[in-house]
Amino acid sequence: MNLRQTIAALLLCSAAFSCHGRSDLNERTEVRAFIDEMVQQHAFSRSELETLFREVELRPDIIETITRPAESKPWHTYRPIFLTEERIRGGVEFWNEHAAILQQAQQRYGVAPQYIVAILGVETRYGRFRGRHRIMDALATLAFDYPPRSTFFRSELQHYLLMTREEAIAPLSLTGSYAGAMGTPQFIPSSFRAYAVDFDGDGRRDLFNSVPDVIGSVANYFKVHGWINGGTITVPATAADERHRPLLDAGFKPHLAAGELGNYGITPRWNITATAPVALLALEGEQGPEHWVTFNNFYVITRYNRSPLYAMAVHQLSEAIRKARDGRTPLVHTDAALQ
Repeated sequence: MNLRQTIAALLLCSAAFSCHGRSDLNERTEVRAFIDEMVQQHAFSRSELETLFREVELRPDIIETITRPAESKPWHTYRPIFLTEERIRGGVEFWNEHAAILQQAQQRYGVAPQYIVAILGVETRYGRFRGRHRIMDALATLAFDYPPRSTFFRSELQHYLLMTREEAIAPLSLTGSYAGAMGTPQFIPSSFRAYAVDFDGDGRRDLFNSVPDVIGSVANYFKVHGWINGGTITVPATAADERHRPLLDAGFKPHLAAGELGNYGITPRWNITATAPVALLALEGEQGPEHWVTFNNFYVITRYNRSPLYAMAVHQLSEAIRKARDGRTPLVHTDAALQ
């Protein structure tokens, strides 16, 4: 470790009071202010919260991890992480095993099974890898020791404590991702409170052990965010020149009629209704930029995770799973087979 790394480590440990992460967080001004807020606004017990925060461990390794997410990779190295034979085969098996529940979710929420299955495949490999970090530790670390997003994670910590009280769960008992996402679908606490559903009818919303609740909750999330049943996700396109640049800066929410794409030098490879609202996406492929015309449902997937790489991985995995289940393509696939 060089001098700069040593100083950085000492500063990080100083912020957490302990390089091992264990300290009495009640000594910190911002933690006391957070407790005050929970007591005054949500009628929590001060003594219970103080006892809880004495058990919380701050995790410098979580801060290190969140600064280098997979979504920072270029598309041509990000895609192979998720478009694998293992995930495709696992998706087919999950779909076959839970076909009836997936069909019920489609009937109620209008979301086709392959998209729900693909979300679970990308997030946790169908529930097999749901994260090993204590949620309370992760959220406290990011709320109090990660200034770039402290406001967001402070809000998620608040939602987490409200959620565990509402669901009668011990706050220190749950584990998940380094960012505080939980269960098979990796809902953050605010998403759990807003979109999780009791799809098996047992009176509880259980995203850890109830497959029906997991499937229904993902479908509900998509429906609430505006999913269109049977809607197109994306269409590959070619760019004639650089006129399309302003479209890339406009974001992923459809903002342009497809019939206007030609004015920007964009030619979709498939026919699109001229009045359809669309956006444009460019991904970094091995041979240069890949251009895609995206629709409302692509935007909805980015509400689950705001990275366009994530949304494209979900889309392409969903198509690969559907085709493999139908027996129309081999598991070993190419980009062309997914377009």
